[in-house]
Amino acid sequence: MTSRPPIPLDGVDRRILGELQRDGRLSFNELSRRVNLSAPAVADRVRRLTDRGVITGYHAHVDPAAAGLPVTALVRMECFGAHCLLRERSSLELPEILQVHRVTGDACCVLLIAVRSMEHFEEVIDRLAEHGRPSSTMILSTPVPWRPVTATEA
Repeated sequence: MTSRPPIPLDGVDRRILGELQRDGRLSFNELSRRVNLSAPAVADRVRRLTDRGVITGYHAHVDPAAAGLPVTALVRMECFGAHCLLRERSSLELPEILQVHRVTGDACCVLLIAVRSMEHFEEVIDRLAEHGRPSSTMILSTPVPWRPVTATEA
């Protein structure tokens, strides 16, 4: 994900974003009712927000444990140069890796990993170790699993 300059949003845009983050399956008719605007006007605003990169997609929030992946961890990778994990597209596409964040400091990146067992976790760590030194922190619970982005005024 690249950094872009912030897009100025008005109050209607912020209300649209709030509603869509609560329920991304809303129809334009229902969304228009909730933000007090016509359905064509809402559709146009959603299209513009998407074109400008403010809305990046729609998805379902899935609980990894309920989907058979009860072991989750954050893994810091210390790697650099030709063997860096970020240079290896096939390694970044491992299904166990749910998120990759490039970070500052001693680590190159931080990964969110979800696996079916500790043995499976060990296999993933061994594969990651080909790229550098992994350091893991097991996730015990997630008190805030997701929070909607609140767009601020310009």
